[in-house]
Amino acid sequence: MSNKRLIVSNVLVGISIVLLAAIYYAPVWWVSLTAPNYPPEAFPDGVRIHFHMTGVFNGCEKIEKVEIVETEALDCVHEMDTINHYVGMYPIASGGVIEKALSPFLMSMLAVMLVGFMFNNPNIRTAVLSVGFALLVVWMSMTWYGDDGLNYQSTDYLQGLVTSLDQDASAEEDLSPGAALIARMKASLAASGVEVKEDKQEASGPVSEKMQSIESLKASFEVDQKRMSPDEKQEWNGSNAQMMAWHYGKNLARYFNEPDKIKPMVEKMTLASDIVIGLIIGAMLLLIFGARKNGSLLYWLLIVPAILLPVFFIIDYSAWLWWYGHSMNDMGAFSVKAFMPTVFGDGKVAQFTTHSYPYIGFGYMVASSICLIIAANQRYKHFKFGD
Repeated sequence: MSNKRLIVSNVLVGISIVLLAAIYYAPVWWVSLTAPNYPPEAFPDGVRIHFHMTGVFNGCEKIEKVEIVETEALDCVHEMDTINHYVGMYPIASGGVIEKALSPFLMSMLAVMLVGFMFNNPNIRTAVLSVGFALLVVWMSMTWYGDDGLNYQSTDYLQGLVTSLDQDASAEEDLSPGAALIARMKASLAASGVEVKEDKQEASGPVSEKMQSIESLKASFEVDQKRMSPDEKQEWNGSNAQMMAWHYGKNLARYFNEPDKIKPMVEKMTLASDIVIGLIIGAMLLLIFGARKNGSLLYWLLIVPAILLPVFFIIDYSAWLWWYGHSMNDMGAFSVKAFMPTVFGDGKVAQFTTHSYPYIGFGYMVASSICLIIAANQRYKHFKFGD
């Protein structure tokens, strides 16, 4: 019976690890705005956006009707930003900047923790966690602080950065969504008189969407630096830390360009990112220490955070919604009293009805939590009743 419990526990943990990978790439939550000026014939789901672990993406689909002709789907992220900025809200991309950037490392950390949990031998478990966490720290450090660290980032995260830069130029046909984003960004830069250098690899063959994203972000970054004073100007180093700080400030200033307000906000976010990375490394060391003894309180920390992932997501999501509703800029066209946007369900703001509901990725989170709760229960019974 003891071995059977271990097998059941490990199978369920293995399923949960697969679900973690699915969660990373799936939309976790969706939000939409409906109003009389957005008729259901043209906007069947309203102005809809999808929240992923790596960013916020368009949830509107191309309408194919006789009376409606669309060459491409409306960019509803841009549309919602436009609506929100009238009441002084900052763009959607200015929220969750650290969470989105660190999401590949955090999800990988959870996976390593679960792999360690599968081993019943404390020595093997400690070794697995030590090696896994060491590789994660190297990866995270190279990405965040190293030159050209963006090369080690998630492609989806980089495409999310490109999306949120609000490029309006029409997309090329017959391109993947990521390539279309890059094409729009290059077209916008070219229209501004900026020459985007052709990558050496591009001249000899196809270039990955990740490299195209990085090159386009670099071109936009360098254009911004030309407008900076000599004291503020930076040389591109391609690190995630540099990109996050620049991208965050650029989004904050999209509608409300107030350097005196934005600069302290960027500095606080930069400091917060360094603190979070330090806490992640500290948590890894604590887990390695706790893995030496089966059944201890620290041992159960290997599985509890993954069980509580849906709760953590809702808390973080709610906190950022509160920030949006309580950090409105005075430069908005209309003055609105601070409010808490709807976290779950339907709400009302002026003539707009808001809809906020979980999506497939959140379902994966719940399924993963259920698997892990059963797995933890089987492991507990093994320690209590097993030989």
